[in-house]
Amino acid sequence: MGELTQRDVDHRELTQALRAELLAAAREAQASAYAPYSNFPVGAAVLLSDGTICRGCNVENASFGLTICAERAAVFNAISDGRMDIAAVAVVTSAAKLCKPCGACRQVIAEFSQADNPIIVVTTCASGETAMETITDLLPDTFTLL
Repeated sequence: MGELTQRDVDHRELTQALRAELLAAAREAQASAYAPYSNFPVGAAVLLSDGTICRGCNVENASFGLTICAERAAVFNAISDGRMDIAAVAVVTSAAKLCKPCGACRQVIAEFSQADNPIIVVTTCASGETAMETITDLLPDTFTLL
């Protein structure tokens, strides 16, 4: 893995307008979700340091272990484009209350975070309730081999 670059956008600068744009991108991704088994479509969007947004949605499989969450799909989309400079991740569901990333997604997001400027995770649900916290808040004891 290459060295992460310093992000131009950090959690102190994730303005309401930028959060709204990121959540809108996650909603667009949610519309593409393939969730015939759970009927629980999820959309995610990753904000990169230069303002680029990468999207992802959950894609289920009849062999449930092969399902991928929206958060990981969005992160992997960014990585596939050669980008590891993730500033924020937004997650959108149609649930009545907030659904935060699962443990596997938290670990994947944490892999690309920086101690001095952790990735921000924004979640929202059908009621409009929104939460914003760092990946360090969501996963304080990240697994690492380094």
